[in-house]
Amino acid sequence: MFTMDWRAREQNTSFLGEILVVPEKGTRLVYKHLATLYFIFVFDNSENELAMLDLIQVFVETMDRCFKNVCELDIVFNFNKMHAIVDEIIFGGQVLETSSEQVMKAVEEISRLEKSSNSISFVPKAVSGRFGR
Repeated sequence: MFTMDWRAREQNTSFLGEILVVPEKGTRLVYKHLATLYFIFVFDNSENELAMLDLIQVFVETMDRCFKNVCELDIVFNFNKMHAIVDEIIFGGQVLETSSEQVMKAVEEISRLEKSSNSISFVPKAVSGRFGR
């Protein structure tokens, strides 16, 4: 969807740290830097940049509600929950939900169903206890 170029900065590019991101023809890139996190969305020309910035804001608000002041470690160790949040907001390239409250309700329901289905374990207790499951 996009290419990374380590060479000289070209026109219509965004410089993020040491990586120069050059969107392919017909795509655009919007990013937002909050605390120590960068949120980057790559999309086609049919989308509005301000709408994508708003979508990033909804995603960040939902992550903050879910993790209580989100940081890198929350994303690394809870990537399944982060993917569930993204799937509730965007599915198949279409924006489904822009309300942080509605997304949180759906994610909490998914978490509740996962907990109830985890009552049956296929991993022996000696192994699952060792790995903190």
